[in-house]
Amino acid sequence: MKKIVIAPDSFKGSLTSLQVAQAIEEGIHMTLPSVHVIKIPVADGGEGTMHTLVDALHGIYTTCKVYNPLMREITAKYGILKNSDSYTAIIDMASASGLTLLTEKERNPLITSTYGTGQLIADAYARGCRHFIIGIGGSATNDAGKGMLEALGCRFLDANGHPLAQGGESLNLLSHIDTSGVKTSLLHSDFTIICDVNNPLYGESGAAHIFASQKGASFAAIEILDKGLRRFAFCVKKQFGIDIAHTPGAGAAGGMGAAFTAFFNATLKSGIKAIFKILDFEKIITGADLIITGEGKIDKQTLMGKLSQGILFAAQKKSIPVIALGGTIEDWKLLTDAGFLGVFCIQSSAIPLSQAMQPEITIENLKQTTSQIIRLISFNHLIP
Repeated sequence: MKKIVIAPDSFKGSLTSLQVAQAIEEGIHMTLPSVHVIKIPVADGGEGTMHTLVDALHGIYTTCKVYNPLMREITAKYGILKNSDSYTAIIDMASASGLTLLTEKERNPLITSTYGTGQLIADAYARGCRHFIIGIGGSATNDAGKGMLEALGCRFLDANGHPLAQGGESLNLLSHIDTSGVKTSLLHSDFTIICDVNNPLYGESGAAHIFASQKGASFAAIEILDKGLRRFAFCVKKQFGIDIAHTPGAGAAGGMGAAFTAFFNATLKSGIKAIFKILDFEKIITGADLIITGEGKIDKQTLMGKLSQGILFAAQKKSIPVIALGGTIEDWKLLTDAGFLGVFCIQSSAIPLSQAMQPEITIENLKQTTSQIIRLISFNHLIP
């Protein structure tokens, strides 16, 4: 083998996609020190999207103070690209409003807010950005972007003209949306929203019913949140004549897709396709002997439009074999039948999940598993 491409997603809660790629590279070089390795840390709109794009496109990083999902002040990072005559902000919603910013006990989409994401947008706008690329995966919220819009000058009022509380539950009291405080030039800026789901805003396939439980919502809370999203859609349609209820992707990130569509005339793009186009992925992998990808959990959902499947499709066009590494593996046969050369669990022994997800353990497991795979493939190449 002369060229191996490493293109992993993050191992959520453990390693970024770049850290995963670096560990895999070390594992390859343990067996094949001289092979040419190209690392392409990738993401599909969730956590890590911003780093992937900023590093690949040679942007710069900046930070600002924002509120996290529970309105506690934190420092969040985003990227800026300088073009010939304009600035583009690259933002991960998860850096301000992400699930990983909260402990498991703190997760509660009835009260969590997207306010911090709005603060990131406002900060980038103040720095001259008029183009925005925003990845909206990994959110801890279900407020239909209400908090984000409030940070940008919008007001959400109840029947008595009082501002609503933060969080998705308060949307049930929504009576009027006042956008007069939002800068017109911001509303008319160029927004590209990267997401990896096509769910509608509400209903059985909507934001609350499909995603809110992993954000800490009970069954009863899911029903409350779903009703709030319905109320939000009703008010948007009544006031602005925009029907966002069933727009594909409206349910992404607890309704953030709907907010961007309704108020910013944003373009929602498939995470994988958008990232691959920006990175010119197909050109990079040309001539590769092998591609190694991976993510924290690999199962049948991987074949429903996730990053690893996108990599597989791109590789199959060029007849390049793909190996996937994961912390947890399910549905082995489905995955290999889909075309993966092999799908491998990196865990070397039975240990508690909290221990297995410790960064140093994940790194070592990735290195050792990769090294063993490369040894096996190299040996097979020697067999006549």
